[in-house]
Amino acid sequence: MSQALQSLLDLLDLERIEQDIFRGQSRFAVVPRVFGGQVAAQALVAAGRTVPADRPAHSLHAYFLRAGDPGAPIVYTVDRIRDGRSFTTRRVVAVQHGQPIFHLSASFQTYEEGMDHQADMPPAPDPETLETTAEMLPRYLGVHGDGGGDSNSDSSGDGDGDGDVGIVRRILEARAAVDLRYVDAPPFASVGRPREPRSQVWFRTNGKLDGAIDQPLLHVCLATYVSDMTLLDSVLLAHGRGGWVTGDVVGASLDHAMWFHRPFRADEWLLYDQESPSASGGRGLGQARIYTRDGRLAITVIQEGVVRIPR
Repeated sequence: MSQALQSLLDLLDLERIEQDIFRGQSRFAVVPRVFGGQVAAQALVAAGRTVPADRPAHSLHAYFLRAGDPGAPIVYTVDRIRDGRSFTTRRVVAVQHGQPIFHLSASFQTYEEGMDHQADMPPAPDPETLETTAEMLPRYLGVHGDGGGDSNSDSSGDGDGDGDVGIVRRILEARAAVDLRYVDAPPFASVGRPREPRSQVWFRTNGKLDGAIDQPLLHVCLATYVSDMTLLDSVLLAHGRGGWVTGDVVGASLDHAMWFHRPFRADEWLLYDQESPSASGGRGLGQARIYTRDGRLAITVIQEGVVRIPR
């Protein structure tokens, strides 16, 4: 297991400070606020720890209310809304500095047999044939400024985090726990060239999960963490915008919903097939399906976010 993955697991291992109150730590994302996927994953951990292990999560619905402060812990309060014969419902509020920053409702269900059908998995290249993020990103240094176009540039930056070198360093640090591979060029490599609002990435954790930590809830929480990384990329592609990497768009997640259809492992390859059906009013909508490598539909995701062009 990589050190980056262990650090992410530590981040998701919340401290219980009361029966239904948990505390999680924070860290910087690519931008100077808490990464939304981190808050969503931690909130789902908090909810799951109040539910019997034989009831896996089947859906979550969440709203991002305020930007999180990466320099302060986050307190998660769980309300036990319902404990039924088949379904369990939990509500979680994440609080920083006395104010709610995130709200989550999650539902859990005992296993049942039933009708079964799914949308077919779309075609996609084998993930092992694609570049890793660490291999791909340095090739775009200098495309938008001070990287000088030299793919051998030192991506450690000069400590101030400015320019392409600093951006690439922050992206690699933020995603080090995940092996994420783009099928096509990402938005920041397609600036000024609008294209179909669709994108695909393969992802898995950067290391295997085993032993005591290998629990179904953890795989679901890790997928929740990754689901916020690239879903609005398809919005940017439709308009030839590079987004938060190039600074030609200001964005933030507004709400996020996920449905977990079939078991999966976050340490095995998952295809994230994403598209944007609409953008208007300073908001963009992304919807996606996540498939296992053998073609099973594991998760459906929908997210809306702020997507504004700076003045």
